Parts: sequence; structure tokens; C-alpha cells
Amino acid sequence: MNEKVHVFDHPLIQHKLSILRKETTGVKEFREIVGEIAMLMCYDATRDLKTRQITIKTPVAEAKVRVLAGKKLAIVPILRAGLGMVDAMLELIPSAKVGHIGLYRDPETLEPVEYYCKLPTDIDQRDVFVVDPMLATGGSASAAITFLKKRGVTSIKLLNIIAAPEGIERVAADHPDVDIYCAALDDCLNDHGYIVPGLGDAGDRIFGTK
Repeated sequence: MNEKVHVFDHPLIQHKLSILRKETTGVKEFREIVGEIAMLMCYDATRDLKTRQITIKTPVAEAKVRVLAGKKLAIVPILRAGLGMVDAMLELIPSAKVGHIGLYRDPETLEPVEYYCKLPTDIDQRDVFVVDPMLATGGSASAAITFLKKRGVTSIKLLNIIAAPEGIERVAADHPDVDIYCAALDDCLNDHGYIVPGLGDAGDRIFGTK
């Protein structure tokens, strides 16, 4: 597999993913578990963040400790389903800024159409995590990454809970410099562009819409 593609095999992630997949899982539980998986994925996807050593005083003595260094961080969800991953990630990295990119998939061409974009003014100075629960055709993710690069962003990671091989292939071809993190790599896309076996429409299941 491409060294830029990271598929998590952690037992907790896999267990929680099994609940997400069930069609009987309700909105509240689904939304909570999306956040829990996002937090676990964020923990691992940030393990290469740079740190520096400082000296602090504990109640007992001075101690040399490590703190984050280097670029600041930003989380950019692809609307709307990507919103379900943001709050949990902010619990781990509360100083991160949040941007939003709104894209929908044309039902005929399956290509992304942009309808909204709002990013931090200093986005080009940040390490960016693009988040979306599903990586299907890869069109929306690739378009979002392209837009960020046009804004000067040079460090981008893509976090998806479930990915299809077609989406991985598209993003890897368009953006070979971007690391892709996912909790599961599924079989394929069906004729409607849905991931198989997948979990249905993540946005509808997070927000209780049809």
C-alpha cells in the first residue's frame, strides 16, 4: 500500500466502527461515536508534531518538559458531515483554528461543486487537517485540498473514517504529498457513488436528516 495511506487497526476504533455501520444505530449514538473515532484518529495523526524542550517548576522541583513547537494547527471540515469530527478533535488540540469548505457532489457527474468557503486568515501558516467521515470518489477531498494549496497551505493531512479504493486512488494521484488517514478501507463504490459496505450517508446519520 502507498506509504502515504494509513489505515488504523486499533481495536477500539474497529469496535466503534462496527457500531457506526449498523443501520439500527440511532442519531445520538452515531454522532457520539463519530466524535470518539475522530479523537482516536487525531491522537495518532498528530504523533509527528514537532516539540521543543522548556523548563517549568512543579510543586516539587524544576522539570524539563516537551511542548508543541513549529506551525500552528487548523481543522477544515468538508461540510456538512465533516462537522461531526471537529469538536472531538478540538478537545485534543483546543488552540487549533477551524475553517469550513462547503462542497456537494453533482448527482450526474459525481464531481464536487463548491458553495461555501471560510478559512482562517493565516491558514497558509498552519498545518491543516482536512476532515470528512467518508472518502468516496475522492472528488470533494481533492478539490478541498487544491483550494487550500492555492491559499498557500503546504502541510495537509486528510482524515476519513471510511474510504473507498477509488477515493484513495484519486487523492493519491492528485496530491501525492498528502497523508491519508482512515479507520477502514472498504471494497468499492456502487453505481450511486456510495461506499460498499460503508454506512450509508454520514451527513444524514449525524444530523438525523434524509
